[in-house]
Amino acid sequence: MDSPSDIARRLAENAEAVCRRYLANGRREGRYWLVGDVRGAPGRSLYVRLSASGDTRGQAGKWTDAASGEHGDLLDVIAASCGHGLMRETLAEARRFLSLPQPEVPVTANPRVRKAPGGTPAAARRLWAASRSIIGTPVATYLAARGIERPDDQGTLRFHPSCYYRASQDDAPDVRRAWPAMIAAVTDAAGAIVGVHRTWLDPAGGKAPVACPRRAMGHLLGHGVRFGDAGPVMAAGEGIETILSLRQLMPRLPAIACLSAAHLAAIELPRGLRRLYVACDDDRAGEGALRSLVERAAQISAECAPSSAVEVVPLRPQRDDFNRDLCALGRQRLAALLRLQLRADDAARFLPG
Repeated sequence: MDSPSDIARRLAENAEAVCRRYLANGRREGRYWLVGDVRGAPGRSLYVRLSASGDTRGQAGKWTDAASGEHGDLLDVIAASCGHGLMRETLAEARRFLSLPQPEVPVTANPRVRKAPGGTPAAARRLWAASRSIIGTPVATYLAARGIERPDDQGTLRFHPSCYYRASQDDAPDVRRAWPAMIAAVTDAAGAIVGVHRTWLDPAGGKAPVACPRRAMGHLLGHGVRFGDAGPVMAAGEGIETILSLRQLMPRLPAIACLSAAHLAAIELPRGLRRLYVACDDDRAGEGALRSLVERAAQISAECAPSSAVEVVPLRPQRDDFNRDLCALGRQRLAALLRLQLRADDAARFLPG
């Protein structure tokens, strides 16, 4: 039976076909396949090498996400695209794609007893249930250090004292495998938890000293970390801290943290939405997400009655993002910056004073 490395090699030999099946929202450009992320969201931040480079330094089938810094091979792509939590599920799917024979499945003593596989919405809900309030925890300390004193009044954030961390090849060999973590619920439009986002924390302060201190699991496309109930006026942005920074000044403005530029571009626009403020990170990926949302809103407006039109309004920070602005400018100066960018009626409604 073929080993995982053999299967990964066979997938690499058919890299473009793999991408067209499992990353169908992407497109080929030269020797690369470009897409939003490893789960196949629209965008261009992740690139898969379709053929080996002439100097042999770049292998076919290897991918890198420029937005998150993550990288891997085509087995990772299949696992993320299909929502697998176990390697055997991914290997079975890869064998089906390659038309390879499947291994014999041993009979278990009690086949009815199954643990929710990692990386799935069920696993995300299990982790959420095992977490607790952030009051008096390292999560509250971490957020306070970033100027966020009223972090969450919706029960969207929780604390896990010892959250498992899967080391990457960029981590030190002796990296700790469990850290305190901020757990954020990723929900769909109906409020059902479909995933979680984890931010691993250093007990001494700040994020944990690991290669990937932030990771999400579950079904993310179209969904996000929601603060407040959906309404006709909302805000959306990439990072949790970015959205929480805005809510320090506008706690009544419903907002969604989409966790990446690619997922921001693909967020499901709530029914009844009339105006969406987009908290833009100061980079190319953030600008690309804004353009995608403007195009989607224009399409909705063209297809629907004028009363259903959606206006997209950018909110631009002075620095990289609004959390840096909050820390550097303080609340009053940040409020003044926002007041200049909000529509007058929204400024009067959401920005006190």
